[in-house]
Amino acid sequence: MQVRGDRLRRAVRTLHLWLGLGIGGLLVLLGLTGSVLVFYPELDALLHPAIRAEASAPVAGEPDWDRTLATVRKAYPDKQGPWRFEVTGEAGAIPARYYNPPERAGHAFRPMMVWISSDGGQVLRRDYWGEYAMTFVYDLHYRLLLGETGGTMLGWLGFVLLALLLSGLWAWWPKGSWKKALRFKRGAHPQRSLRDWHKLTGLSGLLFLLILTVTGIMLALPEESDTALVAVGLPVDAMPHVHPVTGPSAESVSVAQIVGAGRATLPQGRLAWIETPPAQGGQFRLRMQAPGDPSFRFPHSYVWVDSNSGEVVAVHDMRQAQAGSMVNNWLHPLHEGSAGGLAGRILVALCGLLPGVLFVTGVLRWRSRRRG
Repeated sequence: MQVRGDRLRRAVRTLHLWLGLGIGGLLVLLGLTGSVLVFYPELDALLHPAIRAEASAPVAGEPDWDRTLATVRKAYPDKQGPWRFEVTGEAGAIPARYYNPPERAGHAFRPMMVWISSDGGQVLRRDYWGEYAMTFVYDLHYRLLLGETGGTMLGWLGFVLLALLLSGLWAWWPKGSWKKALRFKRGAHPQRSLRDWHKLTGLSGLLFLLILTVTGIMLALPEESDTALVAVGLPVDAMPHVHPVTGPSAESVSVAQIVGAGRATLPQGRLAWIETPPAQGGQFRLRMQAPGDPSFRFPHSYVWVDSNSGEVVAVHDMRQAQAGSMVNNWLHPLHEGSAGGLAGRILVALCGLLPGVLFVTGVLRWRSRRRG
């Protein structure tokens, strides 16, 4: 029995070694890019002086959303589809997105990104997703720059990364003294020091790396993830089906009234995004953070408001979500650390550096043993 256990442990160590050498570099890449992306809105603002300068000139009160919408419609007359405005709640430029711009047809995901002055009267910057630094890093982390295929491939590779982490735990698991197994021996031979650094780095960050890996798999494979949740008895909610209206009318209401209707519907909610209908009419969709929603920037409650009458036509309140949807609601906040506030984001950024330490110490120890 002992001999069989030793053989199994050697096999797991061999598996861990070759998985580390084979895809350890990918884990390093994902870790480093993930660390950067934890603070990507702040870093992007630092890289663009116009946006940074706007943040230093606060404007009292909420932005004039009607003026903001009129500004982008006038600046881009060929963009008559839906616009999305981010409600940051802070002083500075107003971020906006226009999905599927015709000049970027053929790209899987290449929305036009626009920043408007805080008074809603001037376009400060225009760019396209994936064509400036921070979104390039985002695409590299999320899809390896390979579009939807890259995202799917990365999701399945996540299971290999999971095997790498768990095989490392199995290979280390002590048969005797836990104190000895957790010890860092000072002044030891370099090969022993490398082993201790690799061992203790992996153990100290294992739980967090497992959380990041599992949430990353589920984010990259949403359909498969939902199927798995339903299979284990955690149902997932479907979004309400909102019927489109036929066109504009003389009774069209202002964006301010639309926002007011949404806030009246979820009075305890915080408005995070305003998605307008096309210029020819339809429904506004307001994305809101209800109490208990772990996601600040991309919350999970929605209110649909008719642009002609100002009436609320549908509501999706995450507080009434089923168990599977509740799990999904936590994926992104856990993966980026925002569920823990600033401390959580810093922790995730630091965890992103751990794969680099593990890879370097693992490779150095492997080379040292080969030379020996």
